[in-house]
Amino acid sequence: MDARHKILLLDDDVRFLETYQGILCQLPSNPEVRIAASGARALAMLESEPYRMLICDLKMPKMDGLQVLSIVRRKFPGLRSVVLTSVLDEQFRSRAYALGVDLFWEKPTSQQEIRMFLDCLEALLGREDEPGFRGVQSKSLVDLIQLECISHSSSVLRITNGPLTGRIWINDGDVSDAETETLNGEEAFGKILSWKTGNFESLPPEPAHPRVIEKSYNALLLETAQAIDENNGGGIEPHIVNGERLSPLAALSQISGVEFVLALKSGPNNFHESRGLENPDRIAAWTRSSLDSFRTLGEQLQAGNIEEVEGLGPQRNVALTRNGQMEFCLGWQVSLSPQEIRDQTKKAIALWGS
Repeated sequence: MDARHKILLLDDDVRFLETYQGILCQLPSNPEVRIAASGARALAMLESEPYRMLICDLKMPKMDGLQVLSIVRRKFPGLRSVVLTSVLDEQFRSRAYALGVDLFWEKPTSQQEIRMFLDCLEALLGREDEPGFRGVQSKSLVDLIQLECISHSSSVLRITNGPLTGRIWINDGDVSDAETETLNGEEAFGKILSWKTGNFESLPPEPAHPRVIEKSYNALLLETAQAIDENNGGGIEPHIVNGERLSPLAALSQISGVEFVLALKSGPNNFHESRGLENPDRIAAWTRSSLDSFRTLGEQLQAGNIEEVEGLGPQRNVALTRNGQMEFCLGWQVSLSPQEIRDQTKKAIALWGS
């Protein structure tokens, strides 16, 4: 039996269909991508066999996207539905979400936007019971905000959690404002970050929106790190730094020269946490593999245990090390010398063990 998901892509632009059929075939789950150039044709195809997802344009002749989505919601309630359009109209967006669409996305104009769009689609194709935010399951709001800020993006994230709605303004990689219910600024940002699940959408940027939050996004995330760490079941104790109660990763992230921190704990769940990484799962797997390889090399050379590995590169320096049952991957600014990396890595490990 063929276990591949089927995706139906609906758009009246034949060239767009051909291009995006190839792009969607790049999804890791390797779905089967079918295309339709009219609403009537799409509905006929949905009737003929089961599909996992419909990706639909809005502005089409005869039967527009909203009409298709209205029919789909009644006849195929379990079908994932995504709007992919160049029509940037808040009324269309609201009507689409009222029809129960899973994701409303402006047609990507860059490789970065395409990658993020594919990440969202892959998550929507996945399991229903995965935690996280609809569109990017298994990711917290911290992950989503880090992704936007690290890439120096500008957007407005609209997040819904049941009856609650919040917005976070990001301009050129900095969080400039947030609002939810009667709160705004930093207070609203902290409230929104406490939500563990929900839906999110990326709205067009609003560069004219006044800046209310002056802190860097790292500082904002560090202030909420303790609450997040205590809720993830990692069993890692908090630290007191300069009189402030911080999570271990938050404390390490304050060391001069640090770009990212990844902490791994051995055990049945291979637990890991990170700050400043866009893809921590991939880096965690690489860290474990690298440390295992160097340990094996140390044994073969009868050189004893490898305590620290340093890698110097044109964009970032990296140090791998271990402390008890914990393993670490620390990203350092490229301006640091090898000796400064060693000294700062020792400082980080000493801070962790304090």
